[in-house]
Amino acid sequence: MKLKTGIIGCGKVGDFHAKAYAQLENSEFTAVCDADLERAKAFAERYNVHAYSDIAEMIQKEHLDVVSVCTPHPIHCDPAVTAAENGCNVLIEKPLASSLADCDRIIEAGDKNRVTIGTMVQRRFYRPCMRIHEAIEAGKIGKPVLGMVTMLGWRDKAYYDSDAWRGTWKGEGGGVLVNQAPHQLDLLLWYMGDVDEVYGVWKNLNHPYIEVEDTAVAVVKFKSGAVGNIVVSNSQNPALYGKVHVFGENGAGVGVQTDGGAMFIAGMSTITEPPYNDLWTVEGEADKLEDWKKGDRDFFNSVDSMYYYHQEQIKDFLHAVETHTKPLVDARDGRKTVELFEAIYRSTQTNSVIKFPIR
Repeated sequence: MKLKTGIIGCGKVGDFHAKAYAQLENSEFTAVCDADLERAKAFAERYNVHAYSDIAEMIQKEHLDVVSVCTPHPIHCDPAVTAAENGCNVLIEKPLASSLADCDRIIEAGDKNRVTIGTMVQRRFYRPCMRIHEAIEAGKIGKPVLGMVTMLGWRDKAYYDSDAWRGTWKGEGGGVLVNQAPHQLDLLLWYMGDVDEVYGVWKNLNHPYIEVEDTAVAVVKFKSGAVGNIVVSNSQNPALYGKVHVFGENGAGVGVQTDGGAMFIAGMSTITEPPYNDLWTVEGEADKLEDWKKGDRDFFNSVDSMYYYHQEQIKDFLHAVETHTKPLVDARDGRKTVELFEAIYRSTQTNSVIKFPIR
């Protein structure tokens, strides 16, 4: 049986979802929706699907089973809630929303209407990222006790000028924390577990033409007793890398460089360097690092890496809908990332430690 699929939001990232829905065997890609009907029609023509400007009408007329929400971050909530209220399962581009209040509305709509809601964080499907999670689950580093995110990137004026919503609180909901860092923050939480408290600071260091932060730093205490450190920035020219490292109570460390060189921008650039495990001191496994790096690089270069990992997560989500099981990343997982970056914003505002859960 094929699931009838559609897309809300016909911008750059919508193409990634459309290509996956058009290619996956259990998907019948059917329709797209955008507030700008002409844009929806142009997008629909490329994929030979139907165009709409009304979400409820699209879902009801086309009997859709799954939609992806690919609108700007602050506009995730209303489309997702409308879709859920019309009985449709929803996959939402990262982050789940730009505020906790919106996250909770989305989750409540999903629960009330008994539909599955997920968040797109396709870097979880990178082989080096999966390898870290498997090592932690297998107890190879003991209990994780220290987690670190370091993301040193660059965004120039042309990037912020490419869409009117970029670099604004109203249009983007935040800066590096909301747009570039959610992938690494999600991995940190996947590896380390739930947060107990956060102290954070954000700054705009060298982008005077935007409203939002280009840099944020935070110290994290986890409920497990572990600690963490977050340094994320769009202020290094040229861009350097994005990394996540985890150290265990037995002294072993595992890590991944998720991004190297110029950071990937949906619809504007390609992925510069394949992800790889840049740290692995697990006893008896340290000598595997070079083989893994070569194998992972060869695999990454053998697939269309711009789309493959979106497709892998969409495949996982469709399977969860078909089998009524939890997808790898559901809305509650997505909410954790939003709670983390919202805590950093609140901590800066109040110059205080923020205890979890926050409301």
